[in-house]
Amino acid sequence: MDGGRFRIVGDQTMLPDRTDRMVEAQAFSCEDKNAVYRAIETRRDVRDQFLPEPLADDVVQRLLGAAHSAPSVGFMQPWNFILVRDAAIRARAHAAFSLANEEAALMFSGATQDTYRSLKLEGIRKAPLSICITCDPTRGGKVILGRTHNPRMDAYSTVCAVQNLWLAARAEGVGVGWVSIFRDRDVREILAIPEHIEIIAWLCLGYVDTLYAEPELAVKGWRQRLPLEDLIFEDRWGASSSSDR
Repeated sequence: MDGGRFRIVGDQTMLPDRTDRMVEAQAFSCEDKNAVYRAIETRRDVRDQFLPEPLADDVVQRLLGAAHSAPSVGFMQPWNFILVRDAAIRARAHAAFSLANEEAALMFSGATQDTYRSLKLEGIRKAPLSICITCDPTRGGKVILGRTHNPRMDAYSTVCAVQNLWLAARAEGVGVGWVSIFRDRDVREILAIPEHIEIIAWLCLGYVDTLYAEPELAVKGWRQRLPLEDLIFEDRWGASSSSDR
């Protein structure tokens, strides 16, 4: 129909052969590769360093475009993006977070609880934009290519969209904080999210002029990065990689 060749799938379905749409695959230039790795290595979960300046509309659209370019199981693209700028809605969200955060603090004890309470978690109030990213498990029908044996693949796909947005934000000089301390029902009520939709992430976004040189929780002594070599197995669980033999 579009001038391309067709190929048989199974015993009757015919799909266009899109080899004419292929493009050359090649490594990026050194400069471009360094930029990608720099975004990955310097990405931070921002909790308090947001500036009040609103994000430009074109920047927001680029970030959403990056998120929408994420891979998804069966190409179902299960995500939606709820942009939250309204101060009253953000105030309700912060109140819900505060209740859950107090519950979380009580789960720790002693010095660990003191450290937890010392963390500044002010993104919802300080960041000029919040984005709630959701997953619609019904998008694409009941049977989704690639999700037939792992129904969580749609949620994993949506997390890929979160990461795409986060890395693009780093390149744009925009800080992102992922707020996970919520009761699901509270966010669902605040944003009128249907019951069948899964809430994946509440992200706070805003310009920042400084970032921690290392992850904030490492800087503040909560937990340190694990050595990569301790996390690599080869061929089976627990087997050391060949480089360690």
